[in-house]
Amino acid sequence: MNFGSSFGISASALTAQRLRMDVISSNIANAETTRASVVDGKAVPYRRKLVVLESKQNDSFSNILSSKMNGGSEGVSVRSIIEDSSPLKPIYNPTHPDADENGYVYMPNVDVTKEMVDMISASRSYEANVTMLNASKAMVSKALEIGK
Repeated sequence: MNFGSSFGISASALTAQRLRMDVISSNIANAETTRASVVDGKAVPYRRKLVVLESKQNDSFSNILSSKMNGGSEGVSVRSIIEDSSPLKPIYNPTHPDADENGYVYMPNVDVTKEMVDMISASRSYEANVTMLNASKAMVSKALEIGK
């Protein structure tokens, strides 16, 4: 691995973790949103979103070899942002404007505690990649000093 690819790997991870933190922030901001969208004339609560990451590297040896020979990229990329399919939380509150005929309001499937744990994880991953980027930069600097 050359220095350029280490910068690319770190940069792709920083971008992915930043997007992950943005999605988590959106989940926390909408934890009480009962009218996120309208489907068939009916308000639908917000659904938790998740970021799906994948390796940029291909899986077989021949694909990896040809990618390296052609200067292919390494690192991580965002495959998609999906909605969590876990059920919405019914809460009995007959006075709420979004209550159904039985008095239940369906709240988003966002658990703020879980989101905070995910935010800490994404933040630590971001910090680790910044540290790796700085270490690579220091190695390049030291290597250039050797040539003086």
